[in-house]
Amino acid sequence: MLVMIVFLTALLAFRASGAVGARRFATWRVSAAHALAVMLLLTASAHFVPPSVTAMPNQADMIAMVPPRLPFPQALVLVTGVLELLGAAGLTWARTRRPAGLCLALLFVAMTPANIHAALDPAQIDATTLWLRLPQQALYVSCALWVALSTRRTVTDPEPAHSM
Repeated sequence: MLVMIVFLTALLAFRASGAVGARRFATWRVSAAHALAVMLLLTASAHFVPPSVTAMPNQADMIAMVPPRLPFPQALVLVTGVLELLGAAGLTWARTRRPAGLCLALLFVAMTPANIHAALDPAQIDATTLWLRLPQQALYVSCALWVALSTRRTVTDPEPAHSM
């Protein structure tokens, strides 16, 4: 639930700053892209936190979420953490927002089995229940697609040659 609160708080803060004059956040889409980036910084950090840290989710918690049928759970956790960080960076720059959003939507879909596994695993102490986890995942996928698909490509085509 904390992740959702961070996302919504960042969204409202960015949009409010746009409403009072910060041109960068003048639209809901750009504000949503940046809010998603903030949320990803939070979630990605857990992929790298050592197990000795118990104040927040840590790498061991992330590894426990990986379904047992998937190989190399620690590598998967590290790779997805890096992908989340790259996606967060990509969302903040207009030129890379489209590919970042599309790739993040795919990443969120690919990580859904881990979220389902965590929600159904009684050993997961802090697991969000499935009824809450899946709608959150759907929101993040939808948001990533919304910011990606609304980004217009700025390709400058040469003017067509005039025939005489």
